[in-house]
Amino acid sequence: MSGTVRTSDGGGRLGSALSGLAVAVGCVLFLGGFAWGAVEYKPYTVPTDSMTPTVKVGDRVLAQRIDSSAVHRGDVVIFQDPDWGDMPMVKRVVGVGGDKVACCDTRGRLTVNGNGINEPYLNADPLSKGRASAMGFTVKVPAGRLFLLGDERTNSMDSRVHLQDADHGSVPRSTVSARVDAIAWPLSGGTIGRPEAFAALPGGVSQPGPLKLVVAAVLAGVVLILGGSVYGPLARGLGGRKKKVAVGVG
Repeated sequence: MSGTVRTSDGGGRLGSALSGLAVAVGCVLFLGGFAWGAVEYKPYTVPTDSMTPTVKVGDRVLAQRIDSSAVHRGDVVIFQDPDWGDMPMVKRVVGVGGDKVACCDTRGRLTVNGNGINEPYLNADPLSKGRASAMGFTVKVPAGRLFLLGDERTNSMDSRVHLQDADHGSVPRSTVSARVDAIAWPLSGGTIGRPEAFAALPGGVSQPGPLKLVVAAVLAGVVLILGGSVYGPLARGLGGRKKKVAVGVG
């Protein structure tokens, strides 16, 4: 007489444990990434076209919260100065305290301390005739202040409009609250790079924020959560199969 005995497979229990671990780690990465991003960044909707084509009116950007001492030339920043209006504005820093900013040199470029600045991000406008600014100017930026221009130089209401003020169109560093790192919407916007021309000047340009690491943590968390959730039932199903062992009875 013979029969069969069904024995359970310990591999199923191991698979379930690994699945649970993957989901747990995924949750930590996912929630941790979102928390990190919320601490480092704030969203902001661009209200005007003064920074076209870098950021357009209505674009939703992610701006890293920074100390004003961390601002460098070339940064696209969010600031609020009561002398400029009652709402936050987005402009590009082209000069810091002590700089001599002028326009234009013989090639139509903006100059900072006599160095011509190539600005490939500028909006091409026939009214400017290839110059970085249709309006010529020369200014010495006071200590502790910033000189700001829009990338759409024809329509931007920026430091040039305030040149006759006591501080020659500059704003205090303390008015800056964040630096724009990326365009969140539309999705095709991408990150905001640091201009190479400013990197050659003393102090260089600012380093990229942690946005890529934040996004990587969130995406890794999603992959682990989904992968663990799928693998868990699969492992239990495979582990639930019983091995048939023949037993002979004399």
